[in-house]
Amino acid sequence: MTFSKPLRPRVMSGEITKSVRIWQTSRVRVGGRYPLGGGYVEVTHMTEIDRSDVTEAMARETGFASLEDLMGVAQHGRGERVFLVEFEFHED
Repeated sequence: MTFSKPLRPRVMSGEITKSVRIWQTSRVRVGGRYPLGGGYVEVTHMTEIDRSDVTEAMARETGFASLEDLMGVAQHGRGERVFLVEFEFHED
């Protein structure tokens, strides 16, 4: 699971614990550990949601200034399925 460079410090500090991803199929699994900086992100929960469920508040909660910014980054390829991924950062 990767994050844009500006979001990484906030993920590693624990300020950001959720991410919206738009994929064709899930790219992570609950319990999966994904390297980041001097540690790893562990996925604790994942829910498939409707695109209409993604709000301005959710955009801010996931580290973005606006819904438009979030959706521009969340889209991965031709994916249409929207996932809300919750995670914790752990230092090595």
